[in-house]
Amino acid sequence: MKKALMAGLAFASVLALAACGAPAGNGDDAPSADQPTKITVGVIPIVDTAPIWLGVEKGFFSDEGLDVTVQPTTGGAASVPGVVAGSYDFAFGNYVSGMVANDQGLALKYVANGNSTAGNPDFGAVIVNADSPIQTPADLSGKTVSVNNLSNIGDTTIRTVVDDDGGDSSTIKFVEVAFPDAEAAVTNNQVDAAWILAPFLDSAVANGARVITYNFSDFDPGLDIAGYFTTLENYQNKPELVKAFQTAMNKSLEYADSHPDEVKQIVTTYTKMTLDQLDAMVLPKFNVEFNRDALTKLGAAAAGYGTLSKAPDLDALLP
Repeated sequence: MKKALMAGLAFASVLALAACGAPAGNGDDAPSADQPTKITVGVIPIVDTAPIWLGVEKGFFSDEGLDVTVQPTTGGAASVPGVVAGSYDFAFGNYVSGMVANDQGLALKYVANGNSTAGNPDFGAVIVNADSPIQTPADLSGKTVSVNNLSNIGDTTIRTVVDDDGGDSSTIKFVEVAFPDAEAAVTNNQVDAAWILAPFLDSAVANGARVITYNFSDFDPGLDIAGYFTTLENYQNKPELVKAFQTAMNKSLEYADSHPDEVKQIVTTYTKMTLDQLDAMVLPKFNVEFNRDALTKLGAAAAGYGTLSKAPDLDALLP
């Protein structure tokens, strides 16, 4: 009840921001190199967002007449209301968060892809202690599993993988544990298993943890995880700005995907990670094209497990 009340209050706050917010850009004029348009993009400072930082450094955005301020955020709880209120012109967020926002009445539109599963191995996984009796995804049935946020992309993909393996995901108790604390939660037997992302995944495995499932790639080997979104109002009323951002972002994604060493180097400029740590990591894939089939599957799963009231309209969500 308390969680539902807090979610309702948060949603009401976002709607209030939508009523009084103003776009953060310079208006409807088409961006140009002579008179660049200032925009602010909210991103989580993690490996997944390396392409935009790299694109700014390489001049892909200035080439399109955009003067970009990359503003670090804590995640969807900050980026969604930030975009709605006009604090950010665009922001980075996973696709289930966008689906949930639209399901609740917020008109958000993804304009560029962000990152995708790397396959097997991947940059995210469900881990257990080395001596755990859990051996397969189905064995997670009836267990306590931590995710960073409830009713989002983590538990949606995990539940699907468990059910596909013959388990009963309805018996899993999901609890919220931040990724930096997930390894300790498993080690101290506070949870039976934890969903964890790199670089925390790499640390856990180095310390003896076992991977039970790479839940993103096991859900779908081509799953897109997150992308860059704006409001539907901006998408419709500022087509030149959106097109400029899309063009620059797509160049950034293509460059990042083909230059992994430069991705690792740029990450050291906005995180505390070292090159040695990054060399041991599996990097996400950075794809320009949206995998609509995989996202359709993701939306159907989120609706089936009650995260959404109905399957999302991908035509409304994606460009």
